[in-house]
Amino acid sequence: MNGTEHSPLSANQVSAKIDAAVEQAAETLLEVSHAIHDKPELAFEEHFACEVLAKTLRDHNLSVATGVYSLETAFETTINSEQAGPTVAVLAEYDALPQIGHACGHNVIATSALGATLALDAVAAFLPGRVKLLGTPAEERGGGKELMARAGAFEGIDAALMIHPAGVNLATMPSICVAEVEVVYHGRSSHASAMPHKGINALDGLLLAYQAISNLRQHIRSTERIHGIVQEGGAAPNIVPDRTVGQFYVRAANEKELAALKPRVQACFEAGATGSGCTVEVNWAGVDYLDINTNWPLAERFRHYAEQLGREFIDDDQALKFGAGSTDMGNVSYRLPSIHPMLAVAPPNVVIHHPDFARWARSEKGDAAVIDGAKALAFTAAEYLLSPQLQRQCGAAFELSKGLA
Repeated sequence: MNGTEHSPLSANQVSAKIDAAVEQAAETLLEVSHAIHDKPELAFEEHFACEVLAKTLRDHNLSVATGVYSLETAFETTINSEQAGPTVAVLAEYDALPQIGHACGHNVIATSALGATLALDAVAAFLPGRVKLLGTPAEERGGGKELMARAGAFEGIDAALMIHPAGVNLATMPSICVAEVEVVYHGRSSHASAMPHKGINALDGLLLAYQAISNLRQHIRSTERIHGIVQEGGAAPNIVPDRTVGQFYVRAANEKELAALKPRVQACFEAGATGSGCTVEVNWAGVDYLDINTNWPLAERFRHYAEQLGREFIDDDQALKFGAGSTDMGNVSYRLPSIHPMLAVAPPNVVIHHPDFARWARSEKGDAAVIDGAKALAFTAAEYLLSPQLQRQCGAAFELSKGLA
């Protein structure tokens, strides 16, 4: 840890106090991680997770506000709220996936952020700045961080940090943008055998669109993805479906390419309506997820501390071998210096968003990521607050990245 000119303690002493604080809280952190894992909740419905995280903070004498920034399951706590200096935010996610629970390991994200906050509170007297823990719901869908940002959650914050579970350790998550869209086809019901000519088949509309999208996939960039499901396909085989619903994700490498791809997908939906005689509603979500604009000076410091904890990282130029996903942390990263490193909770062959990954997120390897993540986040946040040089480096890198976007 560098740049402790504002602290009466040496860098090693601050680090030792952080390490000790996380170890002291370890049993509690793992209990909370397992409790959240055992009660998975979908986006915007994370009432139990929000409550247990807030209660743990209050049990450690920290003030917590819940239901903040117009989201019922968001929360916020601030350390050194009256202290002058920069503000660093640690972000917690805690929503789960339908049917497969915490197969993205958000229980690990939440409790590593919790542990980092408790550790930073233990050294608060030596930090020339503020620490904010933001509980950010609805990452899997809905764009909770973007909604919170629009409500002012990130105003006055100088840097934002979080970790994410994976099968390998990475300094950042390979990421692309994503837009979510719901499509609803309206036809006319009829008896499928006795009077099929009286019906207009809404399932035909959706399937024509699905096939058109499959054809479109031949002619998009290798960095682009379009994938979806039939959410409602009809009531019974002998009733011509009068309403069908599909959910689709459209992904691209950056915001500009996403904006160009969306109208091509829109045309597929409209073609399905034209070909089937249906009408169609195309409802694009109000939030697009952006790719991650990694702040490399900050990411390198996180990697340094995680390596000191014994973690071996994949080289950055090899990261794309493990695929690219999307996160609303990308939206934060275009507002302020941000990092989103990945910590291994499972073997490399275990795929995120699979039931096996959910099991690993509650394993000893998952528990180790909670503790290592809490320490590395706290070490990185403390160095940022203590080092004007690192603050300048992060700020300069962020300004440069905006010019390249």
